[in-house]
Order: sequence, then structure tokens, then C-alpha cells
Amino acid sequence: MTGGRAVILGPTGRNFAAGMSGRRRVRPRSRRASFPKRVNTEMVELESLDDADVQWLRDTVREHVELTGSSIGERILASWHEQMRHFRKVMPRDYRRVLTAIAEAEAEGRDVNEAVMAA
Repeated sequence: MTGGRAVILGPTGRNFAAGMSGRRRVRPRSRRASFPKRVNTEMVELESLDDADVQWLRDTVREHVELTGSSIGERILASWHEQMRHFRKVMPRDYRRVLTAIAEAEAEGRDVNEAVMAA
């Protein structure tokens, strides 16, 4: 999966995001202090969600609940504003670099493919 997205609603194992390159994951911060220690920060950074992320997340969780009847998803939607503070975007550093190169090339009128290859 390149450039895809996933929402992780359950617990994660150690070394979360190892090998993650061209994807973004949105997951709730664990209430346990160990979650940040489980993230492979050599490859990814934890970021706050922007408005577009929040809208996508809400739509995705809502669809998940509709299709599966997920009680976890229902609890998240029922207290949406409270739950939002628990979510973080897991962004691969390499993917962020490519997205930045694309945005800069488009803004400057340069060839996007060349910018991506240079990134």
C-alpha cells in the first residue's frame, strides 16, 4: 500500500510502524505511557491531526461502525470531541519528504516527477 491510510483502534505491539514507508496511519494514543516507546521513531513521526484528517477519520470510523457494528467505534463517535485528543497521525519521514517535494515543485512550476526522484 503506497499513500494509503489506515485507522488502528486496538492495541499495537512493539516496534509499531517498523517498515512503514508510503502510508499514513491514524491511531489513538494509548492511555498507557508505553505507546510512544513502542513506535519505531527511526522511520516515522507522531503528528497532530489537521482538519482534513479529522474529517476523514470521523467518516471512516462512522463507516466502520455502519458496516461492522463496532462497539469501539460507537464509543469513539459518542464522545467524539473527547476522543479526538487521543488520536495521532503516524507519518513516515520518507513519505513526508516526498509530499513536501511534490508541493514545492507544484508551487514553483517544476516537474513533479523530477522533484520526487530528487527527494
